[in-house]
Amino acid sequence: MRKSSGIVGIARIEIQKRIDLIQVRIFMGFPELLIESRPRGIEELQTNLQKEFNCVNRKLNIAITKIAKPYGNPNILAEFIAGQLKNRVSFRKAMKKAIELAEQAGTKGIKVQMAGRLNGKDLARIDWIREGRVPLQTIRAKIDYCSYTVRTIHGVLGIKIWIFIDE
Repeated sequence: MRKSSGIVGIARIEIQKRIDLIQVRIFMGFPELLIESRPRGIEELQTNLQKEFNCVNRKLNIAITKIAKPYGNPNILAEFIAGQLKNRVSFRKAMKKAIELAEQAGTKGIKVQMAGRLNGKDLARIDWIREGRVPLQTIRAKIDYCSYTVRTIHGVLGIKIWIFIDE
């Protein structure tokens, strides 16, 4: 289960620790959101990370890297779907829009699965949509996967996304 960081568009975070340096690389789809939402967002992030890592004798370096095709990343797509569901958009419409955005990013195939009380129905169920090829039975295929939970007014929904990228 993934906790929401409050900052939308984070794909992944890499942390490298050395003797005298801690380097944090944040891969974001939309780094403008971090800068525009809070003008001092990066400085706040740096002070919070220094407290978290207990940096007394080490230097902390934060680098924000923009992803070229953000909607080709399942984490960003899951956050997009979660935002749509919190705005009370139909789950099927949100899944179809996410698939459309992923196809525009140049993926070979995508599968989106949602589980829970879909559209507020009393009975929980699982629904999924697949577009293109998503070969889950072979090891050679490059599949990017994300599991995400979202709290709605009807309850907790689970979102799973598989993206096939042919490289």
